[in-house]
Amino acid sequence: MLDHSLCQWLDAQADALDRGLLDGEVLLGQLAAADVLRHGVAPALGGAGGDVADGVEAIAEVASYSLTAAFVFWGQRAFIEYLLQSSNVGLRERLLEDLLQGRRAGATGLSNAMKFLSGIEQLGVVAHPHDAGWRLEGALPWVTNLRKSGFTVAAAIDLPGAQPFVAALPDDLPGLLRSDDLQLLGLQSSNTAAIRIEGARLGREWLIADDARSYLPRVRPAFLGLQCGMSIGLARRSLAEAKSLLSDARSVLEGEWQALSDELKALERALRDGLRGDHFAAGPVPLFKIRIGLARVAADAVQLELQASGGKAYLQAHGSGFARRLRESAFVPVVTPSLVQLRSQLRKHGELAA
Repeated sequence: MLDHSLCQWLDAQADALDRGLLDGEVLLGQLAAADVLRHGVAPALGGAGGDVADGVEAIAEVASYSLTAAFVFWGQRAFIEYLLQSSNVGLRERLLEDLLQGRRAGATGLSNAMKFLSGIEQLGVVAHPHDAGWRLEGALPWVTNLRKSGFTVAAAIDLPGAQPFVAALPDDLPGLLRSDDLQLLGLQSSNTAAIRIEGARLGREWLIADDARSYLPRVRPAFLGLQCGMSIGLARRSLAEAKSLLSDARSVLEGEWQALSDELKALERALRDGLRGDHFAAGPVPLFKIRIGLARVAADAVQLELQASGGKAYLQAHGSGFARRLRESAFVPVVTPSLVQLRSQLRKHGELAA
């Protein structure tokens, strides 16, 4: 699915992307030039065809080289999905091609919204009617793919006395302020920052959905499913690295490798079948379980790679790729919704013992 030039570039730049040594401005252009952003988008809309499961696979393949690149890819592709599932045709026509070509970054500011949907927190942006639109106040504390040369961020917005809605907020909106990049342990070239909104006036032409409570459950399978691609790619890469190191001296690890490989394939199949069969629309529990399972497999795969590598993985001269994957695996449990938040939701649904 990935072309050779993108694979080479990601392989060469993975550490620089993670450590912030490469300007994040160039990353989205590299992904767009390889046409990976078009997977799962209908040809009539400028895409390569397929469905959201093909988007998951594309993100997984990128993640096997760089989780930073996959994180940016997820943000861009999730925003594209919001437009695909929006009834605002004019907004889609205005933004989609620039997003597919990487000329504009799309940021999925709906992490707060997904937690709101599960009753975990309140919406961080509030609207008040103003002229033909709204006046906005609030903040989004953690958003990825806020490219400094231009972005549009999706946000779910509280409207006191009425239904919350979902809108796209362009970076040049007066009153929308981007912070400096957050100082992360890794993934530093991902253009991750906070947004503060002070009296920004937004017109109705930026509306994605007028009823967030009905729209968010529709896009949640894509939001979480595409996010799962990051865990899948990381697990695949660590399992491949471990397999190449399973010599006779470490053959004791072969059973564990096979068990993890089989579990990964089963979870991938369950995710793919669920997305294509629309099984996750009835409720989030099965998807939550898959997300938790994939995060655990990714963490276990990285630890297996360490055991298969032995002490040399701890030497900087030999272990830079492993060290990056270890940092990447530490991010998977905390990306919103975090594993703690998902487990809390499973407990509320009676699917997790107290």
